[in-house]
Amino acid sequence: MLRLPFRGRWIARNSPANRVPSHGTHLFGTTYAIDFVSVNDRGLSGKRGWRSVLATESPEVFVGFGAPILAPASGTIVAAVDGEVDHEARRSQLALIPYVLSQARRVREGVRAIAGNHVVIAIGSSGAFVLVAHLRRGSVSVAVGAKVEAGETIGSCGNSGNSTQPHVHVQVTDSTAWPTARGRPIIFERPHVSGDNWLPRNGEAFDAS
Repeated sequence: MLRLPFRGRWIARNSPANRVPSHGTHLFGTTYAIDFVSVNDRGLSGKRGWRSVLATESPEVFVGFGAPILAPASGTIVAAVDGEVDHEARRSQLALIPYVLSQARRVREGVRAIAGNHVVIAIGSSGAFVLVAHLRRGSVSVAVGAKVEAGETIGSCGNSGNSTQPHVHVQVTDSTAWPTARGRPIIFERPHVSGDNWLPRNGEAFDAS
């Protein structure tokens, strides 16, 4: 069972509680992956304006950009990637068109193009492996070989990799050989309820503080 990797108010997206594979593919072990988007008290991920309807947006306008991201499990860091750029965000349907057209290229380029800045934690000597992806450039604060405890800060929320707005992506796999890695089912500890297993559904908002 994993801990939520953040504090504050968030909403679940692309949840395996709704469908499997949750992201529409088994590639890169994403079968049971889940996304979380930080939102304000009105349920918005960022202030809306003309750019959110017609153009790209700076990631800085989003609630979650730069929010601390925490280790969802204790273990050993086996991958820590930083330096990937934080892209312009795309809530506009017009702005999404070129993004969709470039999706195949990102898949060909591999895990860095998909996960962006990310951290992988090995639980135990033989896995499983917990991937936390789309971190902010320059924020990754752990190194390969380091031991981490659940709840320890590992970076901050960004918009790197295959991401249309700042969010955090979590998945568990049986290996880090990404072309052949298989996803494993995922479950979280429910906030404020000790020992209660829980997997939020798409659109479910909750307070993780």
